[in-house]
Amino acid sequence: MGTQTRRQVSAVEAERRRMQAADLFEQGVRQSKVADMLGVTPQAVSLWRPAWAEGGREALLSKGSGGNSYLSAGQEAELEVLLWAGPMAHGWDDQRWTLARIGRLIEERFHVTYEISGVWRLLDHLGWSWQVPKVRAVERNEEAIAA
Repeated sequence: MGTQTRRQVSAVEAERRRMQAADLFEQGVRQSKVADMLGVTPQAVSLWRPAWAEGGREALLSKGSGGNSYLSAGQEAELEVLLWAGPMAHGWDDQRWTLARIGRLIEERFHVTYEISGVWRLLDHLGWSWQVPKVRAVERNEEAIAA
């Protein structure tokens, strides 16, 4: 099962639990008992209960994935082109890509915000590595690098 499918199953399961919690709230079951019965934390139930009290079952329905959480395949391909151009092509004064820089590039270009760990996972997904090559390129121009 792919990552996206696992997330979808997880979201469906989470919504199912919230609907079960709504049923239990309607029956007057105490929050601590709801948490025990559903196998969730008391903190989760303490968030659900006031939402349910104010907006009913509808307040506990999934709001979706939050919009632009991920890049499309086309955007990933475009990101790779941008990365291959190097940091200096995007305004930085050296040729070091950092996770923070890449995250900023993604946000500026695609209007999608990633946590640092998400940038790391995206780069791993794209086959990029944090490692510096052990062997220098034959065509490396030391004078140009020094300049």
